[in-house]
Amino acid sequence: MAAMATTAGLYLFPDSPLGARLAGVVAVVVLTGVALRGITRTAQATVAILAPVLLILAVAIVAGLALGEPGRSPGVDPAAVDLAGILGAAGVLFFAFAGYARVATMGEEVVDPERTIPRAVLGALGFIVVLYGLLTWALVRALGSHGLAAAGAPVRAGLEATLGSGWGWLAVLGAVLASAGAMLNLLAGISRTALAMAREGDLPGRLATVGERTGTPWVGQVAVAVVVILLVLATDVLTIVGFSSFGVLVYYAVANLSALTLRPEQRAVRVPRAANVLGLVLCLVIAFTLPAASVGAMVGVFLIGVGGRWFLQTRGPGR
Repeated sequence: MAAMATTAGLYLFPDSPLGARLAGVVAVVVLTGVALRGITRTAQATVAILAPVLLILAVAIVAGLALGEPGRSPGVDPAAVDLAGILGAAGVLFFAFAGYARVATMGEEVVDPERTIPRAVLGALGFIVVLYGLLTWALVRALGSHGLAAAGAPVRAGLEATLGSGWGWLAVLGAVLASAGAMLNLLAGISRTALAMAREGDLPGRLATVGERTGTPWVGQVAVAVVVILLVLATDVLTIVGFSSFGVLVYYAVANLSALTLRPEQRAVRVPRAANVLGLVLCLVIAFTLPAASVGAMVGVFLIGVGGRWFLQTRGPGR
């Protein structure tokens, strides 16, 4: 979430680090206010924010495919392929796929969660894979592979290359709105994860407080917002993405490990256990190919978390 806040700020104030940070803080405060109004309002706001984003991406895709030049990308030289670099890039790229799993945290607030959530997760993942694939294809046609690799803002560069320099603002608008939508989604999901952990005694019991009127875990949402604001003010976007990618890959590894313990009749989606083994191995391999600073920092965070959990457990649940 901090990465999204910082990204939005950087798009709005690319030449002012302080302005970008302050804009990110304002975005966090405003979106926290929206999330505190309840899950229905949050969902409505998310749709209102992301609908224009999809339209902007559709413009970029159509422009790239229709006006880009086919064959601009040279073939790949097998001798130049760096496996470690590919795995490291995959770890950072994984950050862009992490949001769909937040759907799984909404079990208390949807009808028939055992049926609805698996369908929503698979639908979201399938949609985003197709969207990313089309966008990548369009940008390669518009910029070429080398141009795409060198672009600091690929969608903006693609729009300017195909439609003209006056279209760059559309990408800026899309990036800011997409960041806002992602922040809102993450705020809702992380606070509900904190709620579940607090109920189990893994986090302070105060985080399990739920608003009587809205049903939202408002203490958790405010706590998440405070932590995000501190990260926005203290770190840079690449550092945050590295932290997030490592954390996401580790908890996906844990999810695969947990899935191995399920009996066939307990699985919402019938997949072979080998898929969970493969997922577990790949998550761990990719996680530890991320920059050493990100890995080391997050391992430290995990150790602090384990120590904090032990402390809370020794005091007794709910305290």
